[in-house]
Amino acid sequence: MGLWDKLMGEFVDVIEWTDDSNDTMVYRFERHGNEIKYGAKLTVRESQVAIFVNEGQIADVLTPGMYVLETQNLPVLSTLQHWDHGFQSPFKAEVYFFNTKQFTNLKWGTSNPVMMRDSEFSAVRLRAFGTYAIRIEDARKFMLEIMGTDSLFTVDEISNQLRSLIVTRFSTVVAASNIPVLDMAANYEQFGQYVTQRIAPEFKGYGIQLTSIAVENISLPDEVEAALDKRTSMGMVGNLDQYLQYQTAQGVGNGGSNSALDMGMGFAVANKMAEVLNKPKPAAPPPLPDNEWHVAIDQAASGPHSFQQLQQMVRSGTLTPAALVWQNGMAAWQAAGEVAALAALFTAQTPPPIPPVPGT
Repeated sequence: MGLWDKLMGEFVDVIEWTDDSNDTMVYRFERHGNEIKYGAKLTVRESQVAIFVNEGQIADVLTPGMYVLETQNLPVLSTLQHWDHGFQSPFKAEVYFFNTKQFTNLKWGTSNPVMMRDSEFSAVRLRAFGTYAIRIEDARKFMLEIMGTDSLFTVDEISNQLRSLIVTRFSTVVAASNIPVLDMAANYEQFGQYVTQRIAPEFKGYGIQLTSIAVENISLPDEVEAALDKRTSMGMVGNLDQYLQYQTAQGVGNGGSNSALDMGMGFAVANKMAEVLNKPKPAAPPPLPDNEWHVAIDQAASGPHSFQQLQQMVRSGTLTPAALVWQNGMAAWQAAGEVAALAALFTAQTPPPIPPVPGT
Protein backbone atom coordinates (compact mmCIF):
# COMPACT_ATOMS: atom_id res chain seq x y z
CA MET A 1 0.00 0.00 0.00
CA GLY A 2 1.44 3.36 -1.00
CA LEU A 3 1.67 6.42 1.22
CA TRP A 4 -1.19 8.11 -0.63
CA ASP A 5 -3.48 5.11 -0.16
CA LYS A 6 -2.62 5.02 3.53
CA LEU A 7 -3.46 8.68 3.95
CA MET A 8 -6.69 8.37 1.99
CA GLY A 9 -7.69 5.37 4.12
CA GLU A 10 -7.88 7.65 7.13
CA PHE A 11 -10.74 9.57 5.58
CA VAL A 12 -14.39 8.45 5.62
CA ASP A 13 -15.94 8.78 2.20
CA VAL A 14 -19.16 6.74 2.60
CA ILE A 15 -21.61 7.36 5.45
CA GLU A 16 -24.72 5.20 5.83
CA TRP A 17 -26.58 3.04 8.35
CA THR A 18 -28.56 -0.11 7.80
CA ASP A 19 -30.48 -1.26 10.87
CA ASP A 20 -30.87 -4.98 11.48
CA SER A 21 -32.46 -4.58 14.91
CA ASN A 22 -36.06 -3.90 15.92
CA ASP A 23 -35.45 -1.57 18.84
CA THR A 24 -32.71 0.93 17.84
CA MET A 25 -34.02 4.47 17.74
CA VAL A 26 -30.75 6.41 17.30
CA TYR A 27 -27.31 5.33 16.02
CA ARG A 28 -24.16 7.45 15.97
CA PHE A 29 -21.99 6.73 12.94
CA GLU A 30 -18.59 5.53 14.11
CA ARG A 31 -15.62 7.32 12.54
CA HIS A 32 -13.02 5.72 14.85
CA GLY A 33 -11.05 8.93 14.90
CA ASN A 34 -11.10 9.37 11.14
CA GLU A 35 -12.11 12.59 9.49
CA ILE A 36 -14.92 12.86 6.96
CA LYS A 37 -13.71 13.43 3.45
CA TYR A 38 -15.01 16.56 1.78
CA GLY A 39 -17.30 15.37 -0.99
CA ALA A 40 -18.09 12.09 0.79
CA LYS A 41 -21.39 10.42 0.04
CA LEU A 42 -24.12 10.26 2.67
CA THR A 43 -27.13 7.99 2.24
CA VAL A 44 -30.24 8.65 4.34
CA ARG A 45 -32.78 5.92 3.75
CA GLU A 46 -36.54 6.10 4.04
CA SER A 47 -37.64 6.13 7.68
CA GLN A 48 -34.34 7.80 8.63
CA VAL A 49 -33.14 11.30 9.47
CA ALA A 50 -29.46 12.29 9.81
CA ILE A 51 -28.17 15.05 12.08
CA PHE A 52 -24.68 16.56 11.97
CA VAL A 53 -23.26 17.73 15.30
CA ASN A 54 -20.29 20.05 15.41
CA GLU A 55 -18.50 20.40 18.74
CA GLY A 56 -21.64 19.50 20.65
CA GLN A 57 -23.89 21.83 18.66
CA ILE A 58 -26.63 20.60 16.30
CA ALA A 59 -25.85 21.71 12.77
CA ASP A 60 -27.63 20.32 9.71
CA VAL A 61 -30.62 17.95 9.61
CA LEU A 62 -30.90 15.83 6.46
CA THR A 63 -34.01 13.95 5.35
CA PRO A 64 -34.10 10.79 3.14
CA GLY A 65 -31.92 10.99 0.02
CA MET A 66 -28.31 10.68 -1.21
CA TYR A 67 -26.02 13.63 -0.56
CA VAL A 68 -22.54 14.70 -1.58
CA LEU A 69 -21.17 16.43 1.48
CA GLU A 70 -20.27 19.88 0.29
CA THR A 71 -20.92 23.39 1.50
CA GLN A 72 -24.23 23.57 -0.37
CA ASN A 73 -25.60 20.52 1.48
CA LEU A 74 -24.18 21.48 4.88
CA PRO A 75 -24.86 25.21 5.15
CA VAL A 76 -25.02 25.36 8.94
CA LEU A 77 -21.89 23.23 9.40
CA SER A 78 -20.08 25.35 6.80
CA THR A 79 -20.91 28.46 8.81
CA LEU A 80 -19.84 26.91 12.11
CA GLN A 81 -16.56 25.65 10.57
CA HIS A 82 -15.91 28.96 8.79
CA TRP A 83 -15.30 27.17 5.53
CA ASP A 84 -13.94 29.46 2.85
CA HIS A 85 -15.00 29.37 -0.75
CA GLY A 86 -13.34 26.44 -2.48
CA PHE A 87 -12.85 24.50 0.76
CA GLN A 88 -12.14 20.83 0.09
CA SER A 89 -10.29 19.59 3.17
CA PRO A 90 -11.49 16.73 5.41
CA PHE A 91 -13.48 17.76 8.47
CA LYS A 92 -14.63 16.32 11.78
CA ALA A 93 -18.28 16.07 12.76
CA GLU A 94 -20.55 13.60 14.48
CA VAL A 95 -23.34 12.04 12.42
CA TYR A 96 -26.45 10.61 14.13
CA PHE A 97 -29.03 8.51 12.33
CA PHE A 98 -32.57 8.63 13.73
CA ASN A 99 -34.96 5.78 13.02
CA THR A 100 -38.38 7.30 12.25
CA LYS A 101 -40.30 4.06 11.71
CA GLN A 102 -43.04 3.01 14.13
CA PHE A 103 -42.05 1.04 17.21
CA THR A 104 -45.04 -1.15 17.95
CA ASN A 105 -46.28 -3.64 20.54
CA LEU A 106 -44.90 -1.68 23.50
CA LYS A 107 -46.64 -2.72 26.70
CA TRP A 108 -48.49 -0.59 29.23
CA GLY A 109 -50.74 -1.38 32.18
CA THR A 110 -52.08 0.02 35.44
CA SER A 111 -50.09 -1.25 38.40
CA ASN A 112 -52.80 -0.09 40.83
CA PRO A 113 -56.58 0.06 40.29
CA VAL A 114 -58.00 3.34 38.99
CA MET A 115 -60.82 4.81 41.08
CA MET A 116 -63.70 6.33 39.12
CA ARG A 117 -67.40 7.11 39.37
CA ASP A 118 -69.70 5.02 37.23
CA SER A 119 -73.37 5.54 36.39
CA GLU A 120 -74.04 1.79 36.61
CA PHE A 121 -71.97 0.69 39.60
CA SER A 122 -71.46 3.99 41.46
CA ALA A 123 -67.77 4.12 42.52
CA VAL A 124 -65.61 1.31 41.10
CA ARG A 125 -61.97 0.29 40.82
CA LEU A 126 -60.74 -0.94 37.48
CA ARG A 127 -57.51 -2.17 35.92
CA ALA A 128 -56.46 -1.89 32.29
CA PHE A 129 -53.59 -2.94 30.07
CA GLY A 130 -52.68 -3.00 26.41
CA THR A 131 -50.05 -1.89 23.89
CA TYR A 132 -48.98 1.36 22.28
CA ALA A 133 -46.92 2.49 19.26
CA ILE A 134 -44.60 5.48 18.82
CA ARG A 135 -42.25 7.06 16.29
CA ILE A 136 -39.69 9.88 16.35
CA GLU A 137 -41.45 12.93 14.95
CA ASP A 138 -38.91 15.70 15.64
CA ALA A 139 -35.33 14.39 15.65
CA ARG A 140 -33.85 17.68 16.86
CA LYS A 141 -36.21 17.90 19.82
CA PHE A 142 -35.76 14.21 20.63
CA MET A 143 -31.99 14.70 20.75
CA LEU A 144 -32.23 17.74 23.01
CA GLU A 145 -34.88 16.38 25.39
CA ILE A 146 -34.24 12.63 25.55
CA MET A 147 -31.19 11.18 23.85
CA GLY A 148 -28.34 13.58 24.55
CA THR A 149 -25.01 12.12 23.38
CA ASP A 150 -25.98 8.45 23.61
CA SER A 151 -24.30 6.64 20.71
CA LEU A 152 -26.85 3.81 20.60
CA PHE A 153 -30.30 4.65 21.91
CA THR A 154 -32.91 1.86 22.11
CA VAL A 155 -36.60 1.74 22.90
CA ASP A 156 -35.93 0.09 26.26
CA GLU A 157 -34.22 3.25 27.49
CA ILE A 158 -37.42 5.28 27.21
CA SER A 159 -40.23 2.70 27.36
CA ASN A 160 -40.49 2.77 31.17
CA GLN A 161 -40.82 6.55 31.18
CA LEU A 162 -43.43 6.51 28.42
CA ARG A 163 -45.33 3.68 30.11
CA SER A 164 -45.51 5.66 33.36
CA LEU A 165 -46.70 8.72 31.45
CA ILE A 166 -49.45 6.71 29.74
CA VAL A 167 -50.67 5.12 32.98
CA THR A 168 -50.71 8.46 34.81
CA ARG A 169 -52.59 10.26 32.05
CA PHE A 170 -54.85 7.24 31.47
CA SER A 171 -56.04 7.38 35.07
CA THR A 172 -56.87 11.07 34.72
CA VAL A 173 -58.60 10.65 31.35
CA VAL A 174 -60.70 7.70 32.52
CA ALA A 175 -61.77 9.43 35.73
CA ALA A 176 -62.86 12.54 33.81
CA SER A 177 -64.43 10.82 30.79
CA ASN A 178 -67.76 9.89 32.46
CA ILE A 179 -67.92 6.88 30.11
CA PRO A 180 -69.65 3.90 31.80
CA VAL A 181 -67.36 0.95 32.48
CA LEU A 182 -69.52 -1.40 30.43
CA ASP A 183 -69.29 0.94 27.43
CA MET A 184 -65.50 1.00 27.75
CA ALA A 185 -65.33 -2.79 27.82
CA ALA A 186 -67.66 -3.12 24.83
CA ASN A 187 -65.80 -0.58 22.67
CA TYR A 188 -62.08 -1.12 23.19
CA GLU A 189 -61.14 0.28 19.77
CA GLN A 190 -63.11 3.52 20.12
CA PHE A 191 -61.99 3.99 23.71
CA GLY A 192 -58.35 3.44 22.69
CA GLN A 193 -58.70 6.18 20.07
CA TYR A 194 -60.26 8.49 22.65
CA VAL A 195 -57.38 7.94 25.08
CA THR A 196 -54.77 8.40 22.31
CA GLN A 197 -56.18 11.80 21.41
CA ARG A 198 -56.02 12.93 25.02
CA ILE A 199 -52.49 11.68 25.75
CA ALA A 200 -50.70 12.29 22.42
CA PRO A 201 -49.93 15.99 23.14
CA GLU A 202 -47.82 14.94 26.13
CA PHE A 203 -45.46 12.98 23.82
CA LYS A 204 -44.90 15.85 21.40
CA GLY A 205 -42.84 17.63 24.03
CA TYR A 206 -40.26 14.83 23.64
CA GLY A 207 -40.28 14.93 19.85
CA ILE A 208 -42.26 11.67 19.79
CA GLN A 209 -45.56 10.91 18.10
CA LEU A 210 -47.91 8.57 19.94
CA THR A 211 -49.49 6.85 16.95
CA SER A 212 -51.89 4.58 18.83
CA ILE A 213 -52.91 3.10 22.15
CA ALA A 214 -54.62 -0.28 22.09
CA VAL A 215 -56.75 -1.21 25.11
CA GLU A 216 -56.71 -4.99 25.35
CA ASN A 217 -58.54 -5.44 28.64
CA ILE A 218 -60.47 -3.46 31.23
CA SER A 219 -61.32 -5.50 34.31
CA LEU A 220 -63.41 -4.86 37.40
CA PRO A 221 -62.72 -6.26 40.89
CA ASP A 222 -63.58 -9.94 41.27
CA GLU A 223 -66.60 -9.34 43.49
CA VAL A 224 -68.09 -6.83 41.02
CA GLU A 225 -67.53 -9.21 38.11
CA ALA A 226 -69.19 -12.02 40.09
CA ALA A 227 -72.25 -9.83 40.76
CA LEU A 228 -72.36 -8.85 37.09
CA ASP A 229 -72.22 -12.51 36.05
CA LYS A 230 -75.17 -13.30 38.34
CA ARG A 231 -77.24 -10.48 36.90
CA THR A 232 -76.40 -11.62 33.37
CA SER A 233 -77.37 -15.18 34.21
CA MET A 234 -80.71 -14.05 35.65
CA GLY A 235 -81.42 -12.13 32.48
CA MET A 236 -80.61 -15.15 30.32
CA VAL A 237 -82.91 -17.46 32.33
CA GLY A 238 -85.99 -15.49 31.34
CA ASN A 239 -89.16 -17.38 32.38
CA LEU A 240 -88.05 -19.24 35.51
CA ASP A 241 -91.05 -21.62 35.40
CA GLN A 242 -90.15 -22.85 31.93
CA TYR A 243 -86.46 -22.92 32.80
CA LEU A 244 -87.00 -25.17 35.83
CA GLN A 245 -89.20 -27.54 33.86
CA TYR A 246 -86.65 -27.68 31.08
CA GLN A 247 -83.78 -28.39 33.48
CA THR A 248 -85.77 -31.17 35.15
CA ALA A 249 -86.64 -32.74 31.81
CA GLN A 250 -83.01 -32.51 30.73
CA GLY A 251 -81.83 -34.26 33.86
CA VAL A 252 -84.30 -37.09 33.27
CA GLY A 253 -83.53 -37.36 29.57
CA ASN A 254 -79.78 -37.56 30.19
CA GLY A 255 -80.10 -40.44 32.59
CA GLY A 256 -79.57 -38.31 35.64
CA SER A 257 -82.25 -40.33 37.51
CA ASN A 258 -83.81 -43.73 36.87
CA SER A 259 -86.18 -43.52 39.77
CA ALA A 260 -89.82 -42.66 39.24
CA LEU A 261 -89.82 -41.20 42.75
CA ASP A 262 -86.94 -38.84 41.93
CA MET A 263 -88.74 -37.84 38.76
CA GLY A 264 -91.93 -37.07 40.62
CA MET A 265 -90.08 -35.09 43.28
CA GLY A 266 -88.29 -33.10 40.60
CA PHE A 267 -91.55 -32.13 38.91
CA ALA A 268 -93.12 -31.36 42.26
CA VAL A 269 -90.32 -29.02 43.25
CA ALA A 270 -90.44 -27.33 39.86
CA ASN A 271 -94.20 -26.89 40.03
CA LYS A 272 -94.03 -25.57 43.58
CA MET A 273 -91.38 -23.02 42.71
CA ALA A 274 -93.34 -21.96 39.65
CA GLU A 275 -96.49 -21.63 41.79
CA VAL A 276 -94.70 -19.38 44.27
CA LEU A 277 -93.03 -17.29 41.60
CA ASN A 278 -96.19 -16.94 39.52
CA LYS A 279 -98.46 -16.20 42.48
CA PRO A 280 -100.32 -12.99 41.68
CA LYS A 281 -99.24 -9.99 43.65
CA PRO A 282 -101.81 -8.43 45.98
CA ALA A 283 -103.68 -5.58 44.44
CA ALA A 284 -102.44 -2.16 45.36
CA PRO A 285 -104.70 -0.27 47.78
CA PRO A 286 -106.93 2.35 46.16
CA PRO A 287 -105.70 5.91 46.35
CA LEU A 288 -106.88 8.01 49.28
CA PRO A 289 -109.81 10.27 48.49
CA ASP A 290 -109.08 13.85 47.59
CA ASN A 291 -110.21 15.94 50.59
CA GLU A 292 -109.14 19.25 49.14
CA TRP A 293 -112.02 21.62 48.35
CA HIS A 294 -112.29 25.01 46.67
CA VAL A 295 -114.93 27.49 47.87
CA ALA A 296 -116.33 30.49 45.97
CA ILE A 297 -116.30 33.47 48.31
CA ASP A 298 -117.31 36.87 46.90
CA GLN A 299 -117.00 35.53 43.35
CA ALA A 300 -113.41 34.47 44.01
CA ALA A 301 -112.05 30.94 44.43
CA SER A 302 -110.59 30.18 47.84
CA GLY A 303 -108.62 27.05 48.68
CA PRO A 304 -107.83 24.34 48.62
CA HIS A 305 -109.35 23.62 52.05
CA SER A 306 -109.41 20.40 54.01
CA PHE A 307 -112.62 18.89 55.38
CA GLN A 308 -111.71 20.09 58.88
CA GLN A 309 -111.24 23.63 57.55
CA LEU A 310 -114.67 23.46 55.93
CA GLN A 311 -116.15 22.54 59.34
CA GLN A 312 -114.62 25.63 60.86
CA MET A 313 -115.93 27.74 57.99
CA VAL A 314 -119.44 26.39 58.62
CA ARG A 315 -119.20 27.27 62.32
CA SER A 316 -118.05 30.79 61.48
CA GLY A 317 -120.80 31.22 58.89
CA THR A 318 -118.36 31.65 56.02
CA LEU A 319 -119.58 28.45 54.33
CA THR A 320 -123.34 28.07 53.85
CA PRO A 321 -125.34 25.40 51.99
CA ALA A 322 -125.78 27.83 49.09
CA ALA A 323 -122.05 28.52 48.74
CA LEU A 324 -120.48 27.06 45.61
CA VAL A 325 -117.77 24.43 46.04
CA TRP A 326 -115.59 22.40 43.67
CA GLN A 327 -113.29 19.40 44.00
CA ASN A 328 -110.98 17.65 41.57
CA GLY A 329 -113.14 15.30 39.47
CA MET A 330 -116.31 17.46 39.57
CA ALA A 331 -117.62 18.71 36.23
CA ALA A 332 -118.71 22.12 37.57
CA TRP A 333 -119.21 24.14 40.74
CA GLN A 334 -122.11 23.01 42.96
CA ALA A 335 -123.86 24.32 46.00
CA ALA A 336 -122.28 22.85 49.11
CA GLY A 337 -125.66 21.65 50.44
CA GLU A 338 -126.19 19.59 47.28
CA VAL A 339 -122.89 17.70 47.56
CA ALA A 340 -123.41 14.42 49.35
CA ALA A 341 -119.91 14.40 50.80
CA LEU A 342 -120.57 17.77 52.52
CA ALA A 343 -124.19 17.28 53.58
CA ALA A 344 -123.12 16.25 57.09
CA LEU A 345 -121.58 19.68 57.64
CA PHE A 346 -124.97 21.33 57.61
CA THR A 347 -126.91 18.73 59.67
CA ALA A 348 -127.66 20.06 63.09
CA GLN A 349 -125.98 17.89 65.66
CA THR A 350 -128.11 17.84 68.88
CA PRO A 351 -126.87 16.04 72.00
CA PRO A 352 -128.88 13.09 73.34
CA PRO A 353 -131.11 13.59 76.47
CA ILE A 354 -129.31 13.70 79.77
CA PRO A 355 -130.04 10.57 81.77
CA PRO A 356 -131.96 11.10 85.12
CA VAL A 357 -130.05 11.14 88.36
CA PRO A 358 -130.57 7.88 90.26
CA GLY A 359 -132.94 8.16 93.30
CA THR A 360 -134.89 11.11 92.01
